Amino acid sequence: MAGFRSLARQVRDPRCDLALRRYSLRKCLERFAPYGHRATWHHLCTRHRFHPEDREVEPARLVAALEELEEAREVWLAYEVRFAERRKQEKHDGLRRPGSIDDWHRRTWGGHGVARCDDPSLHPTLPLAEALRRLITALERRPGVRCPVCADDGIEWRPELSNEPWYGPVCTGCGVVVPQPALTEEALAAAKRDRRHRQQLASVA
Repeated sequence: MAGFRSLARQVRDPRCDLALRRYSLRKCLERFAPYGHRATWHHLCTRHRFHPEDREVEPARLVAALEELEEAREVWLAYEVRFAERRKQEKHDGLRRPGSIDDWHRRTWGGHGVARCDDPSLHPTLPLAEALRRLITALERRPGVRCPVCADDGIEWRPELSNEPWYGPVCTGCGVVVPQPALTEEALAAAKRDRRHRQQLASVA
């Protein structure tokens, strides 16, 4: 099975036909897709102006999309190095039990679904690397009350998501399923209360 770098070389290779180069870019998303496969593909198509079903995308657009994906992957790989170093030090200090951030990291190993968007058509408009930098910065500091990616305060608790963790807080502004460790307990509780309130109103209507 080809790795991310091998697939990236095929995307750039002018000797390959356009269909293969496009296919290779899609396969890259099986190795690294911050918003999830479908949402990341939709994001790249939107930002680099080609249709998701276009089989003859201009090579320059494919390469530009790949470069955006590669930059984001470098941001994530750097975070994983820091994460591994921190866990090694914590184990050395006798802290064996993983925390909530570690549980989130386990589900996103390899960078797939780091900032998952449950709705493939609703995702941040930022470059992928910037969205990841903001998310990682939020995870490495104290929890907040807003979306760490777009700073929107519309956090909605959803009990049924299409992928793991299957439930959680979702930003109504950019569509990101916000990692719970990035939000305060008060913000999470407020999102759950709002959910119950909406359900009660719906049952009365």
